[in-house]
Amino acid sequence: MISSRDAAAALEIRAALPAETEAVADLHVRARSTYYPDGVPQAEFDWVEAWRVSIARPDGRVLCALLGGRLVGIASFRTPDGAGADTVKLFQFHVDPDRWRGGIGTALHAACVEEWRAEGRRTAVLDVHVDNRRAQGFYARQGWVPDAENPPAEGDHHLFLRYAVPPLRE
Repeated sequence: MISSRDAAAALEIRAALPAETEAVADLHVRARSTYYPDGVPQAEFDWVEAWRVSIARPDGRVLCALLGGRLVGIASFRTPDGAGADTVKLFQFHVDPDRWRGGIGTALHAACVEEWRAEGRRTAVLDVHVDNRRAQGFYARQGWVPDAENPPAEGDHHLFLRYAVPPLRE
């Protein structure tokens, strides 16, 4: 097993390439399948096409984390519909389940925050599945808190979280 320090040193984080779409979709489905007790919803959905669109979007970003040239993490974000330019939504954030607890998620999150800062974002939002306790703990450790402006509705399967993006240091 690679130590957290070694993983962080060897980890490359960059924009996802169109040629990586299938690998991104595969990692997404494998990671999501770990927290849905009855299987991944929309299993028949064309995730490869959805990721192809996300990677090509001019108004969003998909970052990928590579370790030894192998895709081990992905993050997708953009301004949510109807929000101001200072808000960003983290739509997808996944680390290869075989690589959990190795520092990859923390490094990928830090890369997202750096991009948000550079873009002048002040607030980030996301929703996380209620059964995904592991992700909820990860987000809490990164500084995400329940979104008081968006409490879950009765029967909703997602929790809404908010993150105050630290400003750039002068």
